Amino acid sequence: MNNTLLFLQNLNGWEWIIILIVILLLFGGKKIPELMKGIGKGIRGFKEGVKEIEQDIKSDDLDSDSK
Repeated sequence: MNNTLLFLQNLNGWEWIIILIVILLLFGGKKIPELMKGIGKGIRGFKEGVKEIEQDIKSDDLDSDSK
């Protein structure tokens, strides 16, 4: 995965601005907030899922230790 994102380190300020303009042209000004909201909800759901799994693992460890 490191190699696939390696090109992002070499981008300068102007290149980021051009990328942002292209994204704005493709999605439009109204769609970008909706897109960001969807990404935020997805990340939040992922974090909640990870927390639930960690809690399940901890509770299983505590149950096995008490037996």
